[in-house]
Amino acid sequence: MSGRSDPSRRDLDLARTFLFVPASRPERFDKAVASGADVVILDLEDAVAPQEKDESRLNVARWLAAGGRAVVRVNGRGTRWFQDDVVLAASAAAIVLPKTETPEDVDEVNSGETPVIALLETPKGVLNAERICAHRSVIRAAFGNVDFAARLGVDPSSITALAHARSHLVYASSAADCAPPIDGVTTSIQDADQLRADASHSRHLGFGAKLLIHPSQVGPVDEIFRPTQAEILWARTVLDVVSSGVGVVEGHMVDEPVLQRARSLLEQESAQSAKDRRAANER
Repeated sequence: MSGRSDPSRRDLDLARTFLFVPASRPERFDKAVASGADVVILDLEDAVAPQEKDESRLNVARWLAAGGRAVVRVNGRGTRWFQDDVVLAASAAAIVLPKTETPEDVDEVNSGETPVIALLETPKGVLNAERICAHRSVIRAAFGNVDFAARLGVDPSSITALAHARSHLVYASSAADCAPPIDGVTTSIQDADQLRADASHSRHLGFGAKLLIHPSQVGPVDEIFRPTQAEILWARTVLDVVSSGVGVVEGHMVDEPVLQRARSLLEQESAQSAKDRRAANER
């Protein structure tokens, strides 16, 4: 097996790109890891037909047992596949729980030490976002924009229709001290301009990552969510001049909230440098 990935809990906090790969296509698992995505999600749910569920679970089990590391999206609570999926996914880096609507849904995972990424895809889930994000097992929340839009009867690409839901998820994650949430997919694989526009909008709202459905989406999205050189220079300048308290940098007041943002940007840069070194060592 080549290109193994072993995302730690902190890696999951800082990850920017989450790439889905159907669990029914094991020949794509290593290719997905090699795509450069921060996190690969082996998908047992929407990407797998009912008659393929059991075989797909075996595909994931074999790959994880052989040393592969990824996140697993299980089938939803209430489906006949849920319990078997959860048992399997306990050995994964994290569990993606679809259709999360309440903290009690997360309780059903019984994940122990396995982190949970709560996928909020319904109005009820979004309205309960702060309680869900505060759950001890939830490391991060993600927005299921396609399913959410279907429930509302609106276009999933509509910025206006989904603006409140997205902002609510950002606020809820911050209130619960979760890492910034993960925005939903861009369904148009070949429209690079749409992908970049969606990712830029997500970042401006306060999202820290995006769900992806094709390896070609990894690079552009990573670039948009990655701190720019100008942001890194600003962060270093701020922390060189003001380490604590209040000061002035380039005519702008700097206090603790500004210092926190500067530290966060440098932490992201440090994590990226470590990732680049690991990738270089694996080549």
